[in-house]
Amino acid sequence: MATTTGETTTGETTTGGLRERKKEATRRALHEAAMRLAVEHGLDEVTVEAIADAAGVSRRTFSNYFAGKEDALLYSDEQRMRRLVETFASRPAGESAWAALRASFHVLLAEQGEPDPQWAAQARLARAHPSVLARQLGHYATFERSLADLIADRDGLPSGSLRSRAMAGAFISTLRLAAHIWIDNQPPRPLGEVADELFEEMASPFR
Repeated sequence: MATTTGETTTGETTTGGLRERKKEATRRALHEAAMRLAVEHGLDEVTVEAIADAAGVSRRTFSNYFAGKEDALLYSDEQRMRRLVETFASRPAGESAWAALRASFHVLLAEQGEPDPQWAAQARLARAHPSVLARQLGHYATFERSLADLIADRDGLPSGSLRSRAMAGAFISTLRLAAHIWIDNQPPRPLGEVADELFEEMASPFR
């Protein structure tokens, strides 16, 4: 009986893991199709149906994963931010919150490398289209609240404290500004270098 239970559990775990990988592959395919079509034709000319067709799925399947083309376009950006929050939550307790935020950014950069041309194209689309920018800012606001809660917890501050909210807001703003400067710089400079300069400018209130 124990062996049977173990086999069933293992089988269920394997099946569940495979299902999640398939879902992630579908999300990634839709995101990449949205990026490609938006860059080639302009976002205003791209429909949800066209994105679904390019990814080889139905319109209904698209709706199971994303609310609209803006969300599909911003998927990788949202995943990066989610990973950043997870990394911050796992930083050593002895680090100050600001140091942990900076370290989390560099961990993410080491994991994923310098942003590629697709990421830059996505950032330009966000700046050029109010609907994409609005969705992006909405995502950032959600992650900012999560970071503020984690900062308050790390520093022993009351939930919703002004200091934790100010620090989270400053950090997110720094990331957005670093991305804009990185995109505009000619010749290009490493994103980590740009971000570190901005972190130093922002850091003095949180030292």
